[in-house]
Amino acid sequence: MKKKIVILGSTGSIGKTLFNILKKDKKSFDIILLTTHKNYRELYKQAKIFNVKNLVVTDNESFNFFKKKNLNKKIKIFNNYKCLPKILRKKVDYTMCSISGLQGLEPTLRIIKYSKKVAVANKEAIICGWSLIKKALKSNKTEFIPVDSEHFSIWSLLKNKENKNIDKVYITASGGPFLNWSLKKIKNASPTKALKHPNWSMGKKISIDSATMMNKVFEVIETQRIFNLPKSKIYILIHENSYVHAIVQFKNGLRKILAHDTNMSIPIFNTIYHGNNKFIKSKDLDIKNLNNLNFKFVDIKKFPLVKILDLIPEKSSLFETMLVSANDELVNFYLNKKITYSKFQKTLQKFIKLKEFAKLKKKKPRNITEIYALNELVRLKIKKLCI
Repeated sequence: MKKKIVILGSTGSIGKTLFNILKKDKKSFDIILLTTHKNYRELYKQAKIFNVKNLVVTDNESFNFFKKKNLNKKIKIFNNYKCLPKILRKKVDYTMCSISGLQGLEPTLRIIKYSKKVAVANKEAIICGWSLIKKALKSNKTEFIPVDSEHFSIWSLLKNKENKNIDKVYITASGGPFLNWSLKKIKNASPTKALKHPNWSMGKKISIDSATMMNKVFEVIETQRIFNLPKSKIYILIHENSYVHAIVQFKNGLRKILAHDTNMSIPIFNTIYHGNNKFIKSKDLDIKNLNNLNFKFVDIKKFPLVKILDLIPEKSSLFETMLVSANDELVNFYLNKKITYSKFQKTLQKFIKLKEFAKLKKKKPRNITEIYALNELVRLKIKKLCI
């Protein structure tokens, strides 16, 4: 029997990677729903390949244009995720949640009810809404798999291991484009330079987060939440080659390392085929990389935003939403060359220390409305600071 699949954000990088994996094994999968924000042309191409009957286009202008243009009456086109009860009468086998940004939280929460397994590639959803996601997973008996290479690696290494047996967890960072730059040069780095990641091909926003190492701040928070670990057990290691993705040290003295090429197809393939006797072509073991791991701890002078971790509470709170929203808005200002790299970092550090936000550390998100309202408020405040 074919596995029934949903891909939220099928025209983005993660969604396309998964789609291409499924395409090589069409006889095994039936895609029930594909979604995009604006890229309806790519969405329609995907729909034709798998004969998908249900599509979501969330951008109003793109939705209206696509609906008028679409001549295939068998395809139903929706504008939002309130359509899920109409489309999914029974639980599908697998959903990939790969919508980028905080806007991915709502569809992630909605789809949990309708899927046996959800693979989540959205940092913001996990960071800001983990308490809500966890509750939905439990009440709907839905399996969760993290997709980011670091968290998928940790998840793989910890299978059937109790948290009390874990001594330390290390996640790795390439160091991004500025690892070997001088402090003086980094201060005035242009967006063009910041976008040139040495190992990974990523979107603009996450590339900037990699350059500042905010992506690792977020990944430590994700590790805290997903695996219910204290910050004191989580470390960041610089590893330029991005070959090792995670290391787990157990209290029995054993250390487990997970390594794979800089190719997101590998963790994505293993989320869809987990537990099945299926294989993916991969390069032979890279002995040169293993012999030159050259791990280092983070240079805080070069990457001062890593110090933000000292401010993060141990349990889920609204403080994380404030941090994500402030960083997102500042990344936009930096990409549009309205603030310098140095000003970007200093503004973020000062902003999150404002007294008005301290109380957020003790406030657990009650619902998605609360998270989105705070997101809007923070973005407005950042705009007033930077305009």
